[in-house]
Amino acid sequence: MRPKMTFVPIERVFQEPQMSYFLFGPRGTGKSTLASLRHPHALLIDLRLNKERLKFIADPDQLKFLVYALPEKSTIVIDEIQKVPALLSVIHLLIEEKRGWKFILTGSNARKLKRDGIDLLGGRALKKVLHPFMAVEIKDKFQLEEAMLYGLLPLRFDSSSPKEILEAYISLYLEEEIKAEGLIRNMEPFVRFLQTMSFSHASVINVTNISRECQVKRTTVDSWITILEEMYIAFQIQIFTNRSKRELSSHPKFYFFDSGVYRDLRPYSLKDVRSELDGQALEGLVAQHLVAWRDYTSEKHTLHFWRTRSGVEVDFVVFGPIGFWAIEVKHSESILPEDLRGLSAFLEDYPEAKAILLYRGNVRLVKKNILCIPCEEFLLNLTPNYPLS
Repeated sequence: MRPKMTFVPIERVFQEPQMSYFLFGPRGTGKSTLASLRHPHALLIDLRLNKERLKFIADPDQLKFLVYALPEKSTIVIDEIQKVPALLSVIHLLIEEKRGWKFILTGSNARKLKRDGIDLLGGRALKKVLHPFMAVEIKDKFQLEEAMLYGLLPLRFDSSSPKEILEAYISLYLEEEIKAEGLIRNMEPFVRFLQTMSFSHASVINVTNISRECQVKRTTVDSWITILEEMYIAFQIQIFTNRSKRELSSHPKFYFFDSGVYRDLRPYSLKDVRSELDGQALEGLVAQHLVAWRDYTSEKHTLHFWRTRSGVEVDFVVFGPIGFWAIEVKHSESILPEDLRGLSAFLEDYPEAKAILLYRGNVRLVKKNILCIPCEEFLLNLTPNYPLS
């Protein structure tokens, strides 16, 4: 039996467009809850329900009759739109009638829409993404250590056993959902791939090495990474190369979308060093916050990392109209001179950037023009449409 997954009714910082829009994102981030809380009187069509889904698969035009019975400027919420892509043609026609109907189309699998040749309504609906909670949304419920261990998926806050919820989530979604969509024929090597990728979390990926460890072709690894990205299970960030004076690395960095999902996927080994695991979890937690900040902020920003071929690195570079920041994450309570090396090198190439070091201490201070901020403080104050520091 599928476990009940409910969500905490916490006000999200996501700013909803006035026009129709797609709301993509991983399962469990609260897309349906967000739509129902903001539009309690909307017409809701839940395509996760067999009866609803089969009805519209058989006759997508039934949607017209439902919408025509509504007043103008009504809102229609359709959950998991990728399960019946044919509905998009009907929605396209209804939007063009210009009666003010607003469609909110949620989905966790943009890949299927792309695969079926859907044009996402030709620009008549915006594309938005909902992420796990940001610290600023849950305020005093945010505990850094717990977030590093169990992540910030809304569903885990409704449970007294977050680890069990994460295990159920991975079993029901990351494995069964992918299999149900027909994306992977043989799940055994794919599960092995997921575990292998957990060792690449917060790291520059080497597809050749991953291919060898998973015992599958390199092209298969590339395809599976694309599946993870298109189902919002993971993301990659590219190297920042704007007028760089140095020879830089060319491979992207890889992250799972939630630190709790990463920790649950990551097999434990006797060789594991706890500080390294925590360091990767902390960097991933910062990464998922920066991705959410980028996607929720109205001005367009890009998120990168910076790494020279000699190994000098800055974890994150955020560039856009609001500002230009270089951010390094350290899982330590004190700051050593070598902790500042990457940011100092970056400032030599980009003196106009603001350099930030996030660490586990509790004092905000400045060292060599680098602002050092306690990580928990930074995350709790990270708010869309506002500068990072």
